[in-house]
Amino acid sequence: MTDYTDAFLTDILKRTKTVAVVGVSMNPVRPSYYVARYLSLKGYMVIPVNPGHAGKVLFGNTVRASLSEIDEPVDMVDIFRRSEAVPPIVDAALDAFPNLRTIWMQIGVEHPEAAAKAQARGVDVVMNRCPKIEYQRLFGELRMGGFATGVISSKL
Repeated sequence: MTDYTDAFLTDILKRTKTVAVVGVSMNPVRPSYYVARYLSLKGYMVIPVNPGHAGKVLFGNTVRASLSEIDEPVDMVDIFRRSEAVPPIVDAALDAFPNLRTIWMQIGVEHPEAAAKAQARGVDVVMNRCPKIEYQRLFGELRMGGFATGVISSKL
């Protein structure tokens, strides 16, 4: 299922405090970088995960090589990897975080079997969506033509 209600997505974004971003890039033009940065600027604790950059610091947190290296509780795992890489990430997330609430797969990333496994454990799953885009859309921050949606300027 990739058709989610606004209430479902809003609940996830409101209840989430800590996000592990798997596949984050150190390159500021990559979507994984700017989505993680956006989430950190919105007050989420972002824990970057990328074995190629382990030990570096990004958004005030040390990049971890894997989910198993994270000691703190994680509410949501945001996956920036190809769909075929999802099952072991979901398995690692379920093993590492007993109180995990959400698995979020980015735009273009879907794996129904891994999603079903997480859902069977009571974890909410979002596939083929971006939390940055959904946050902006749901909390009125999307911009169109330089103006916030819903705002009409009398100077036009």
